[in-house]
Amino acid sequence: MDGSSQKKLATRVKRIAGQVAGIERMLEERRYCVDILNQIAAVRSALDALGVELLTRHLEMCVLGHGSGTEHETARPMTQEELLEEVKTALSRFL
Repeated sequence: MDGSSQKKLATRVKRIAGQVAGIERMLEERRYCVDILNQIAAVRSALDALGVELLTRHLEMCVLGHGSGTEHETARPMTQEELLEEVKTALSRFL
């Protein structure tokens, strides 16, 4: 992953962290429950979008690009069966 992509992901994570901090403030301020629930839904949506982005990059770089040098520097060599199992595990955790 290039530096620009890494910065974009870091920015998204910081934005999500800010949203979570906002929920904490809302609770401390005893805000209306539906408003808090709406904010929780927004955080979930943002986390899902981040997860989809990471999963897509993993599939592109590490699975489809396996053995081409595009995979993550810490990826271990795997057979196609092992790659498939890794993707299935990641999907089951994500979904």
